[in-house]
Amino acid sequence: MKRTALALLSLALLGSAALAQQVTIKINGYGGTDPAIVGDLINKFVKPIVAKDNINVVYEPLQGDYNKALTTLLAAGNAGDLLYLPGETAGGFIATNKLLPLNGLVSTTPFIKSLNSVFTVKGQTYAIAKDFNTLSLVYNKDLFDEAKVAYPSANETWKSLAAKLTAVKKALPSGYYGICLQPSFDRFGAFAYAEGWKQFDSAGKTNLLSKPFVDAFTWYTSLAKDKVGVTPSEISQGWTGGCMQTGKVAVAIEGNWVAGFLKDNAPNLKYGSTLLPKADATGKRGNFLYTVGWAVNAGTKNKAAAIRVLNALTSVDAQNYVLSEGLAIPSRTALQSNAFFNKPGAGPENARVVFQGATDGFVTGFNFGPAGADWSKIVDTALASVLSGQKSVKDALASAQADMNKLQSR
Repeated sequence: MKRTALALLSLALLGSAALAQQVTIKINGYGGTDPAIVGDLINKFVKPIVAKDNINVVYEPLQGDYNKALTTLLAAGNAGDLLYLPGETAGGFIATNKLLPLNGLVSTTPFIKSLNSVFTVKGQTYAIAKDFNTLSLVYNKDLFDEAKVAYPSANETWKSLAAKLTAVKKALPSGYYGICLQPSFDRFGAFAYAEGWKQFDSAGKTNLLSKPFVDAFTWYTSLAKDKVGVTPSEISQGWTGGCMQTGKVAVAIEGNWVAGFLKDNAPNLKYGSTLLPKADATGKRGNFLYTVGWAVNAGTKNKAAAIRVLNALTSVDAQNYVLSEGLAIPSRTALQSNAFFNKPGAGPENARVVFQGATDGFVTGFNFGPAGADWSKIVDTALASVLSGQKSVKDALASAQADMNKLQSR
């Protein structure tokens, strides 16, 4: 209690200093579409709140490899006052001691506990989740109607879904496919979790040859047989949302971000969303919890102002905006009953399913462990080699496990 009181007193003193002169809070985040989105968020919901405290806010995106760029900036002492902290690489950044512990400075109580845990190490919380996503099964209604196959439902199992996808493929002309298969852990991993697979054992090691992983890997890659499944690159797309945009793929596995993409790029596409299928062996679904947090640079000279901006970025009004725009699901517990979830339409339906996915089955925060992105590259390579027909499941996983052993022995 004494430590908390001292922290709050320090914050108050720092706040007084911030009020005395104009300060600018620089935010580092993703490039791509984020500058427009975050810029809009800052202008509408942050600047009106912090301007009275003489705080200005600017967004400086890091193009290319965000984690690499942020690592360089933090090491050089040039990173922003506020930072995106990706959940999948949070552990590595926290270990550098370059991030400010928020205990006693920001209340985590209003936010979903599982999201707080993604950014908490040894009792210290280093970021507040700005929003989150899970995966849903997005399907093209017109293709299922044309094939006279019932839409996928929340009762689907791997076996029953595969039967429906095969039936759709057979009923449609050449050039149409049942499912778009991303050759990467960020989609496939959810199915491994459904089988009860654990990403790391108590010693921090990964077993890609365990039965749950092999079974999930075998099922996922089996969908490529007879071209029921297709990878995005095979139809000149970069991701499965792009596959849906073409109108030639019946099913994709994506998060709520796909709703905004399809709204802008395929406005006439009639699509629905449902939960991922259950593994036949366990009767459970798997899913990822994707999140990015707002963290404060421990080296900032404007801690109080940075925290005021963080609070404004995660305010009720700001998170309502993110939800209403179909960008992501709010991280505040109180907003989970937002009326938006009950609105008709494909976008709100997808948001509702993505929210439900956070608590249904074996759900795990998306992360790569201490090895960082190199961990996932091994799984991605194995998936790509089998989906492309270059390797058998047995050979691909044997090679992947050997590579994983080397990586985790460094």
